[in-house]
Amino acid sequence: MAENTFTIPLQGRISSDNSAAVEQEIMSKLENYDGKSIVLDASALEYISSAGLRVILRLKKEYPDITVSNVSPEIYEIFDMTGFTEMMNVEKAYRVVSIEGCEEIGKGANGTIYRIDKDNVVKVYNNADALEDIKHEREVAKLALILGIPTAISYDVVKVGDSYGSVFELLNARSFSKILATEPDKMDWCVKEYVDMLKKIHSTLVPEGKLPDQKQTAVGWATFMKDYLPDAEGNKLLDLVNAVPHDDHMLHGDYHTKNLELQNDEVLLIDMDTLAIGHPIFELGSIFNSFVGYSEYDKNLILNFQGFDDVTGRTFWEKSLAAYLDTDDEDRLREVADKARIIGYTRMIRRSIRRKGLESEKGRAEIELWKSELIELLGKYDTLLF
Repeated sequence: MAENTFTIPLQGRISSDNSAAVEQEIMSKLENYDGKSIVLDASALEYISSAGLRVILRLKKEYPDITVSNVSPEIYEIFDMTGFTEMMNVEKAYRVVSIEGCEEIGKGANGTIYRIDKDNVVKVYNNADALEDIKHEREVAKLALILGIPTAISYDVVKVGDSYGSVFELLNARSFSKILATEPDKMDWCVKEYVDMLKKIHSTLVPEGKLPDQKQTAVGWATFMKDYLPDAEGNKLLDLVNAVPHDDHMLHGDYHTKNLELQNDEVLLIDMDTLAIGHPIFELGSIFNSFVGYSEYDKNLILNFQGFDDVTGRTFWEKSLAAYLDTDDEDRLREVADKARIIGYTRMIRRSIRRKGLESEKGRAEIELWKSELIELLGKYDTLLF
């Protein structure tokens, strides 16, 4: 437990036979209480009766901030049915899962997805204190499902090393990245399914206030960039982003081929914690990064991340953009791709700088490449709309 907690273990069975003795033991330990948060550690608690619950209730009255932690599912059900979970903080014990030797099947901004057996995957969050992140992703995934987006829903929360994970059922599923890497003849099929899903996402109207606005996030990116671009280009970038109109349609936010899974004959969208609303240009910028941008300087990056080479990545990007816009007009495709690149480079430069990219030779070279491309593009366009 943390240093700012005073922990008292609960063990075995607590019933009318021994509740008085248990209470006396707890009170004797509290003689050394020094004002820290009190935690009753229930990891070894096998059973608790109403008499045991009354002991905890009396403690709660004297020490209002008391927590019962590491509660087994069976004991948690007792606390829940008797209303204790509404009166005080009762924390479930989490099943421990190991990802050692497991295949990585997906990766997003906030976590990595591993297959733990033939039927299940676990998303391990980067943030060690990830319970709120898990709650958020469950809520937005449920919203997406209600709105008609096929996705997997987490059915369990587990402990993975120092962090937490969400477990999903994905039977016999393969990511689109794996399909592209192992069955290149399915490129056009993957493009069609990928774009069909993307259009479904972008045509989905989201009720007000349910998802964050990606435009606000992008304004933050552009504001950050003002310190790293010449004044004219920095101001123009911010003006271009600010001029993008508000849009209540859904965006995935991290839409690449590792986040599309083929389960039997059904295509499922995963890694839903980046769901937002906004204009499609923000999504296209992220898509460009996934298949081209991040690996422009180092061609090995896309192979390490997606499992296929940079030629496959660029081909997939170009085919997908043409299918999304339903055109083979080269000028039109170049225009929209350039506008996506403006968003993409803005996001990548900011990300690299925040991750200390300016402190390494490779990082500086990447940033310089992306910045020169961005400055050139800002001289060509007066709107990001298409």
